[in-house]
Amino acid sequence: MAPKHLDLPQGTLDLLILKTLALEPQHGCAITERIEQISKDVLSIKEGSLYPALHRIERRGWIKAKWGTSVNNRRAKYYELTKSGKKQLEAEKSDWRKLTTAVGDILETA
Repeated sequence: MAPKHLDLPQGTLDLLILKTLALEPQHGCAITERIEQISKDVLSIKEGSLYPALHRIERRGWIKAKWGTSVNNRRAKYYELTKSGKKQLEAEKSDWRKLTTAVGDILETA
């Protein structure tokens, strides 16, 4: 049975992109593939969501982009985490842990 795709809560995509880019610079398609792979296909990121998020994160200075060549010899824009992006990732991870703990507490007691 194929896994059910879940919708991401608002703002979660930015966190997932930052975390994915913390490992190494990647192009958009590779970011999507990595998120889907690690989530065992529970999360599916559409281009219509991914690229606006990448541009928004780039405008905020959390990532930078440069052109390169992909493994299939195509021109691709590679995104890389900046110093401020690393700080933002740590802040967002902390916020995410607080949120999930609070929701978990409520689900266990309510």
